[in-house]
Amino acid sequence: MDRPRDESYKRKKRLRQILTIVGGVILVTVLGVAVSRIEPAAAEVSRGEVWIEKVQRGDMLRRVRGPGTLVPEEIRFVTTSTEGRVEGVPVDPGTAVRADTVILELSNPELEQSLLDAELDLSAARAEYRNREVQLENELLTQEAELARVQAELEGARLQAEADQALFDEGLIPDINLKRSKIQHEQLENRYRIELQRFEKTKESIQAQLETQQAQLEQARALYDLRRKQVTLLSVPAGIDGVLQEVPVEPGQRVRPGDILARVADPTTLEAELRIPETQAKDLVVGQKAEIDTRNGVVEGRLKRIDPAVRGGSVLVDVEITGELPRGARPDLSVDGTIEIERLEDVLFVGRPAYGQPESTIQLFKLTPEGDMAYRTAVELGKSSVNTIEILSGLQEGDQVILSDISRWDEENRLRIR
Repeated sequence: MDRPRDESYKRKKRLRQILTIVGGVILVTVLGVAVSRIEPAAAEVSRGEVWIEKVQRGDMLRRVRGPGTLVPEEIRFVTTSTEGRVEGVPVDPGTAVRADTVILELSNPELEQSLLDAELDLSAARAEYRNREVQLENELLTQEAELARVQAELEGARLQAEADQALFDEGLIPDINLKRSKIQHEQLENRYRIELQRFEKTKESIQAQLETQQAQLEQARALYDLRRKQVTLLSVPAGIDGVLQEVPVEPGQRVRPGDILARVADPTTLEAELRIPETQAKDLVVGQKAEIDTRNGVVEGRLKRIDPAVRGGSVLVDVEITGELPRGARPDLSVDGTIEIERLEDVLFVGRPAYGQPESTIQLFKLTPEGDMAYRTAVELGKSSVNTIEILSGLQEGDQVILSDISRWDEENRLRIR
């Protein structure tokens, strides 16, 4: 026979249920906290997959680098001053030439005819000048003869006046005769003075007319010289001693004044023309030391010129070669140039990472002392060079960092190095 349970039993049962529920809640909470504190597994990276380098302290040489070519310091573009047709190219590109070597033959019948016309005009101008000179000389001689005749008459009148004066003093002739002699003498003196002035003016007039005629003659001679020079230049010379590099015209082609006919360069004096990225060109100064790698040796140089414009993201600079170029160096040879900017003393530096700009803050993975783990670290960068960059903060001497591209681990804060 069942007996009813008392109230104490019911209270104990309810208490056990409450304790069980509370204990379950506590257990779930503790497990949740424990699980939340467990870090996710770190991504594994093979040491051979990444570029690891140690931070150093010391002097860092800042340099910039750029590709380029060797170019002659002296290049002459041969142009034509007259219109013509290319008749022949007697010299092939690559041939050594002298300044007077004919590298192109042109023809221009109209110019040759104009030379003949100018020669005839010059001959006519010479004949006209000589004819005019003879005419003016005759005029001068006529005037000079007239002056001499008047001078003779004046001398005769002077002698007659002196004789009449002597006769009058002796009372042999009347006073009227003496006065007549003196008047005639005075008239001839005035006439002689006038003829002398006319003679001087005639000489001045002759000189002016001859100068005018001479100017016409010189004009004809200048035109003849111009036409002769133009015809002479139909045989196009190189202009300088060097090597004929290029002839961009063909026989039979018509050329106009100013067209480029050839390019001649002096291969004995070369310089390097480098293209420096615009982000690295801001610290360049004329006179800085440089090294040019010709693939067959390295030669020293000096920064000579900096182009003020930016073309295609690069700044064009010219480097003067101060050392001796190796054998095989020639125009248009591809080279690499390195320009020394400055030396930073006693600084922290490391190899340039695959990303990040100078004077910025980037994220790098720094290895633990054991070298088996790497943690993401903020690093402040300073000035950069070709292969190194200054560290301002975030790293210490001896720290090892991953410099490879870490974009694929952007979501990771630590890496396991195996």
